[in-house]
Amino acid sequence: MEPAGISRKLEAFIRTQVKSAGAKGVVVGLSGGVDSAVVAALCVRALGKSRVLALLMNEDWQASLQAEKYAERLGIEYKSVGITPILRSFALAGGKPGSKLAGANLRPRTRMALLYYFANSLGLLVVGTGNKSELLTGYFTKYGDGGVDFLPIGDLYKTQVRELAVYLGVPDPIIRAPPTAGLWRGQTDEGELGVTYAVLDKLLHEMNDHCMTPAQAAKKTGAPLKTAKLVEKKMAAGRHKLVMAPVCLL
Repeated sequence: MEPAGISRKLEAFIRTQVKSAGAKGVVVGLSGGVDSAVVAALCVRALGKSRVLALLMNEDWQASLQAEKYAERLGIEYKSVGITPILRSFALAGGKPGSKLAGANLRPRTRMALLYYFANSLGLLVVGTGNKSELLTGYFTKYGDGGVDFLPIGDLYKTQVRELAVYLGVPDPIIRAPPTAGLWRGQTDEGELGVTYAVLDKLLHEMNDHCMTPAQAAKKTGAPLKTAKLVEKKMAAGRHKLVMAPVCLL
């Protein structure tokens, strides 16, 4: 990957999306992780500091502090919004989650609603922070962090996002931090996926980009066949998230 060229292309893409929509700028959910840090930096380079708003919607104090410091580093406006009272209101209304996953998905869906509230109020677009690794494996919440207007880094694998982060000057602690969607305390992406991004991206590259079977991809990358089959299963299970809801044609 050639970071400078990729950055220029992504910046042009961001400008085109904003201009074609007649929007004033973008709003991004800044989590303290590398994906949102890279997207925010690209937006600043593409549009300028004054046209980028960051929302900090973390429940974790340390992540919020890191996101706040990074927003200040970029020189962009940011707003901190506590989502805990909103989450509690669902339980008070009799909507107590019936499973851990239901409660976990409520968090990104709450963040999505807040992002669109600010976007609609201020004439902005919601810029997504999902990467190719997440999209291909369905590792995002439908109508949650998947509910966005456009995805600048959606064609970059997680390992490539980290490379781009280095080029963009994202602080090393953010790049090295264990990736997490903040679904529950101690949750990590790799722990939930059951495979490291280093291995996952190699398998996805062969199975998606080169149309290899799990057996072929495992042999090519040196990954266990069991892991390759797990990745194939996740790709199949998450495919419905990448298309619009089915319509019965009459």
